[in-house]
Formats: sequence, C-alpha cells, structure tokens
Amino acid sequence: MTSDHPPLAAFHVYDTTLRDGAQQEGMNLSVADKLAIAPLLDELGVGFIEGGWPGAIPKDTEFFARAAKELHLVHAELAAFGATRKAGTHAWDDPQVRALLDAQAPVVTLVAKSDIRHVERALRTTAAENLAMITDTVALLVGEGRRVVLDAEHFFDGYRYDPAYALEAVRVAFGAGAEVVTLCDTNGGMLPDGVAQIVGDVRAAVGHGPVIGMHAHNDSGCAVANSLAAVGAGAEHVQGTVNGYGERTGNADLIAVVANLEIKQGRTLLAGPGGLREATRIAHAISEITNISPFARQPYIGASAFAHKAGLHASAIRVDPDLYQHIDPVRVGNDMRMLISEMAGRASIELKGREFGLELAGQDQLLGRVTARIKTAEAQGYTYDAADASFELLLREEVDGDRVTYFDVESWRVIVETNAAVLGRASAEATVKLTAGGTRTVATGEGNGPVNALDHALRQALVATYPEIERFELIDFKVRIMDTMHGTDATTRVLVETMDSGADATWRTVGVGPNVIEASFEAIVDSIVYGLLRAGVTRR
Repeated sequence: MTSDHPPLAAFHVYDTTLRDGAQQEGMNLSVADKLAIAPLLDELGVGFIEGGWPGAIPKDTEFFARAAKELHLVHAELAAFGATRKAGTHAWDDPQVRALLDAQAPVVTLVAKSDIRHVERALRTTAAENLAMITDTVALLVGEGRRVVLDAEHFFDGYRYDPAYALEAVRVAFGAGAEVVTLCDTNGGMLPDGVAQIVGDVRAAVGHGPVIGMHAHNDSGCAVANSLAAVGAGAEHVQGTVNGYGERTGNADLIAVVANLEIKQGRTLLAGPGGLREATRIAHAISEITNISPFARQPYIGASAFAHKAGLHASAIRVDPDLYQHIDPVRVGNDMRMLISEMAGRASIELKGREFGLELAGQDQLLGRVTARIKTAEAQGYTYDAADASFELLLREEVDGDRVTYFDVESWRVIVETNAAVLGRASAEATVKLTAGGTRTVATGEGNGPVNALDHALRQALVATYPEIERFELIDFKVRIMDTMHGTDATTRVLVETMDSGADATWRTVGVGPNVIEASFEAIVDSIVYGLLRAGVTRR
C-alpha cells in the first residue's frame, strides 16, 4: 500500500464500511471484497478508510497484509481498528496492540471506554486503570509513528451519567498524542439537540485545537441529523458508512452526511476528482460487492430520490425542475425520473416520453389516450411506476399504432408433476408454440417450478432466431395478490426484473392475470421484447 498524498484537510471524512458496516446482519465481506471496495472509497475521496480489526479477526489480518502490497490509495489513509491494552498489562506486551503495529497502517483507531459503568461492569477494572490504558496505548502508537484516532465508546450515555469522567477520557487521549477523539453514540439513542449540547460542552472543555469527531448509529433514526448537529457544535471529523450499513439499524449514511455538508453548507470535503458526482455510481458498485440491494428511497442516491409520481408535480417540473427538487440530482450522480401511475397527468407522460427519446409535446390526443389507458390498466391491477419497460412498450404502441413484436405466440401450457418416490419433490414442464423468423417452433422446457419451466421453453423457442436473449437473465421476481377477498380466485400481479449481462443494464416489466403463471408469462414476454428493442434488434 502506498500513500504519497499531502496531509488531510482540517475536516475529516472517515469511512468505516469495511469494519463497522460489515457487522450488518447478512453481510459477509471476504478479503477480496474489501480489497475491491477500498479503491472505490478512495475514488470517492474520503480521508480515512477503516479496514478492520487485525489481530482479533484473521480475515482482517490477511486484509492488511495484502493491502500493504496491493492497495495504492491516492486520497485516503488506511486505518487499523483495535482496542486499548488490557487491564493490568503493558501496552507493548499486549498481542492485539502489537498486531495493530504489524498491520502497517498509517492510522490506528482505538476504541476505549468513556462510560464509567462500562469500565466497572464490562472491563471490570478501575476508573484510573482505564485512563492509564488509554494513555499508554495512544502514547505507544504515536511513538511508533502512527496517527491515532480514539473512539470514545458510549460517550454520550457516559457523559450524561458522569460528565467529569467522560471528559477526562477525552483529555488523557489528547494528552497522550491522539489526533482525533471521536464521540460515539454507540447505542444510537441520541437526538440532535442533545448531541449539539454535549459536543458543545466537549469543545468548550478542550478548546479549539484538538479535533473532535462524531460516530453515530441510527437506532433513533437520527444518525445523519446527529452527525450534522455535532458538526454544527464544533466537530471536525465525521464517521459513517456507505449506504448506512451497520449492525442493528445501521450507522450514519456517510454520503448523506457529506452531501448535506457540501451542498447545503458549502463545504468542500471529498478529495476525489468527481466528488459527489460519483456518489451514486460508487454506492451502487459497493452494493453489488456486498450483495445487498440498494435502498430505492435512500436520500440523494436512491433510485427514487428524484422520482416524481403526482401529476401536479410533473406539470411544475416541466416548467422548472427545481420547483419540486431540493437539488439538481446530477450533483450526486443521480437522475430525475417520472413515474407513471393513475395519478399521472399529461405532463408526467410527456416528461417520461422524453426519457425514452419520444417528443410528445403538443400531441394532446395522444397524451389523452395514454392517460386514459394507464388509468384503465391500473384499475385492472397493472402498475407502471415500478415497470418502466412495460410502460415504454405501451407508449410506443400508442405512438406507432402497433405493438412492438418480435414473435407471435400461438399457445403455451404448463404441467406440474409430483414424484411420489421423492416426498415433496415436484417438477414442472412447459410447452410453448410460437412463430419467429418465419418458422413455427414448438419448444419444451423443464424447471423447478411452472414459471421457471415456461421461461426455459420460451427461450428455447426463440434463441435460434434471436441469440441476443442468451444475455438476458431474470434476476428478480415479485408476486402480489391484488384482491385478497377473492382468495385463490384473486387477480395476480407479477413484476419481473431482467438484466442484460452484455450491456450491464436492467429493466422491469409487469404482468397481470387471473393466475400467477399467466401474469408471469406476460411479464416475461414483455421483458424479452423490451430487451431486444433496447439492443436495437429488428424483427426477423
């Protein structure tokens, strides 16, 4: 790992995705995953990347060993996380402290108790010994040439219980050479006014030279707000995770914190060349590595962050997008989207058509037909706000006068058979008859369920004429029963998400029918048709 850049600016943006974020339920980052995420964080322009706990977690020890050879950070310093020495020992003799030195990271972040109750009940030591543990460990690491950040764990709860002791923990850390002392809302229960008051107290007690940080968890739903309150009260270092990853309800969403500070307060915090303009792309790339789907309603970078559904909004946006958006989405690498639903007016459809490259301004009759058709379809159970591809096919049909087609389905059927020899095991077989490329084809497919079998049969029937569909992969499948009062006779809606592996693109289609198989077939057919249209394929 190399780091030839100059010292960091006065304000620190500290990312702990690889350590604290990785504690999220269901997340399991490999060493390779961490080595892939770290360059993305560096590209974003954060100042610190906390890589993990070497010496305590074997995987993290391996990460730092490989990082020393393989990571070439431009903007960020890599930080190794660990704890102060154990009670009754010498810092140099504590194997976990030595492991922090062996990690070769230029920054070491130490977690230390600042709540006297935790000192006495969790560490089972004295108040004085805990302060000595902080002093000894910080002094040793600074003496060995490391920059030290001290995370004062449970600081806010400890301060409210015994402010004198919590402040003394901060003072001794600075006295021993710590560059930053981060005040941690470890239980995540603070509210912004309380954070502001306590951070202000600490700032007054230590003066304006030392750097105070904030580490917020989201258990009260206030992690971002608490981080901003801390900065307003004098904190100059914020910690968080991309996408708000973390245990329980997560950590402060670092991108939302930075976006608020940069865009709303005019600060310049990120060192990356693109800064926040790369935030959406980088956050979604990290989501792919963590294998956790992006949260659509995530502030600033979510897919729905700048999505507009109501017709009144659309009318105003057509005149001036700023009327219903708090920022230009381009500033965070996102984009405005118009959602089409029964609430849509003509302005919504006109703007949505523009997204598809269709200029509909002035075509009042066309816009009226589309509006009426959408409202009728949604009354039947369709939804287009989550199925842009199906809506584009509908819109192009109204514009061109004909439905986009690449093949003609004659019929299909599905058989599900239970194998009595294998208890609970069932297999499905589907047959599709269609004409494509001037040839009538009958294809049969098998699958682990009726929809899977139908998908296989449809692909077998088409692949000879349209080999492009081999790149299309069904990646998500959602079923909703629309009128539950009818029980098993209820209308079913299916949403299908498909990916084109060759173009790194995804799209969603919708199908509605009296049963899940019929609805699924409609959505799958739309998916294939849209994929071929998007790829520029003509009917053969």
